[in-house]
Amino acid sequence: MTFRDLNLNTPLYNAIDDLGFTTPTPIQAEAFNVVASGKDMVGIAQTGTGKTFAYMLPILKNLKFSKQDNPRILILVPTRELVVQVVDEIEKLAKYINVRVLGVYGGTNINTQKQAVAQGQDIIVATPGRLYDLAVSRVLQLKSLQRLVIDEVDVMLDLGFRHQLINIFDILPERRQNIMFSATMTEDVDHLITDFFTAPEKVSIAISGTPLENIAQTKYSVPNYYTKLNLLVHLFQDAETFNKVLVFVSNKRMADRLFEALDEFFKEELCVIHSNKTQNYRLRSIEQFREGVNRILVATDVMARGLDIDNVSHVINFDTPDYPENYMHRIGRTGRAEREGQAIIFSTEKEQDSLEKIETLMQMEIPKLEIPEGVEISEELIEEERTVIKERNNPIKRKDDDAPGPAYHEKSAKNSKENLGGSYKFKIAAKYKKPKTRGDKNYNKRNKKK
Repeated sequence: MTFRDLNLNTPLYNAIDDLGFTTPTPIQAEAFNVVASGKDMVGIAQTGTGKTFAYMLPILKNLKFSKQDNPRILILVPTRELVVQVVDEIEKLAKYINVRVLGVYGGTNINTQKQAVAQGQDIIVATPGRLYDLAVSRVLQLKSLQRLVIDEVDVMLDLGFRHQLINIFDILPERRQNIMFSATMTEDVDHLITDFFTAPEKVSIAISGTPLENIAQTKYSVPNYYTKLNLLVHLFQDAETFNKVLVFVSNKRMADRLFEALDEFFKEELCVIHSNKTQNYRLRSIEQFREGVNRILVATDVMARGLDIDNVSHVINFDTPDYPENYMHRIGRTGRAEREGQAIIFSTEKEQDSLEKIETLMQMEIPKLEIPEGVEISEELIEEERTVIKERNNPIKRKDDDAPGPAYHEKSAKNSKENLGGSYKFKIAAKYKKPKTRGDKNYNKRNKKK
């Protein structure tokens, strides 16, 4: 099957030819007719399978030119970086189409975005929080909305956007097409579909536990953080093999810790990204990694899904993720567009349970490699790795008489308030005997009688 079989229009064919694409991915081929038909759709596909084009090709084909100010297409994504990426992808596809596209997200001046919205847009790409803020301010009118796309919905729910999504559904017009894409089908995702979709058609490409065939996976059993660090430094010495590497860690604190440790060895080759970094810093890190200025990017799981960066040679799981699905999304950053990819996972003894869940989900055992001879096995532990000794009912342990007590104090008499109900205003009036004014109706009546 080729893109010619999708019955697109000439402007879209010209854009696709410019991009050098000839064959649609499975999700693009399967989703095209469903989205074009106007039915509600739920697409289940791994990251890196071309989901953005899967919904944008049929939408752009049927999006007629209009001068109206209110947007007709709304695309919700979980992170700021994905907003920028999706806008970029749409602009590539719409190169020969007269369509107005705007990306809006938090962390930037909302007044600037309000001005851009007021100029009139056809397509809005947004994070849920900022979209709702703009809608509540009445600058963004959603009454003309025809299609709602929610991409990476499982990530959105993981990040706690459920309430924002429900609030957004409440202010959208009832007559609309709902399109949802998710890498995994969770209970929360299923509830959202049941509550807000109308007889949706499901398009599923690749089971979530099936690893992409072109990604070679290996694992190392490592005793602790510092040995992981030593192994990582050893691997990175081979800059020719490890030429574009994403290193995933469990949290922001670990990202900063690892970045500082690696900075001693790799300095200009290194960048880091997580949600505590400023918007400009995050975008700059992604761009420098994408362009090859930096060959190593340290990232948290928030960045694991939907971020499209070409030619990533390796994904290294510095920490074993708690949820096996997160592992799938992490390694999906390499081996994209049918290229060969490498995925490596480091696991301590405490992380073995999580590793077993990953292997169970994939129904395969990841081949194990021995730690190279030149790597020092450290005995030093970081704070999170040290055993916490709990002392229960220790008779020797003395009570700290200077320790602060409960943070509760009785209110002083003057601060104690009595609920006086509706009689309160009359008591105040009697107390202060507010003088009558010329604006008082009774005062004016009395003067007329005189």
